[in-house]
Amino acid sequence: MKTIAIIYHSRQGHTQFIAEQIQIGAAKIKGIEIDLFTAESLMSKPEPLIQYDGLIWGSPTYLGGVSGTLKQLMDMTGGLWKKQSLTGKLAAGFTVSSLPAGDKQSTLISLFTFCMQHGMLWMGNPILPEQHQGIAYTEAANRLGSWSGLMAQAEHASAANAFDFGNIKTARLFGQNFAVQLNTIQR
Repeated sequence: MKTIAIIYHSRQGHTQFIAEQIQIGAAKIKGIEIDLFTAESLMSKPEPLIQYDGLIWGSPTYLGGVSGTLKQLMDMTGGLWKKQSLTGKLAAGFTVSSLPAGDKQSTLISLFTFCMQHGMLWMGNPILPEQHQGIAYTEAANRLGSWSGLMAQAEHASAANAFDFGNIKTARLFGQNFAVQLNTIQR
């Protein structure tokens, strides 16, 4: 059994919603167990992350970067870094903002750099944008065209009503692909 931790910060519920969609996608793969963690729940003790085979990090994009809460958690992993306790784990990232671009790329780069410093193996987003195949933009997977990680765009609405179907579809495919790749890694 391979294990995945999805670690996220969500102030208004949008990033949590996408985390849950990633979990749904990953759960489609046999032999995978997935746990969701808020950044706040790991703040004083990030050591439980050591037991997971794969880590997916999520944050809203605030002013061009990860949220302060997720950054605090990242900073609290210094002890894990000193021991290189997360080395070799498969890692990926996702972010949400209300604009199509919204400087989400800089958030993913921050997550990527953090994971690289810990010796994790970064997995991007291999999903081809479906609008090029004639699928309506709001229904298309990876409609925002991100390969470094998952990007989602939230409208100003409750989390359950904030996303076009294409964002939900992308999140589920992203989780499913992460789980498939995790199953191919020998540990």
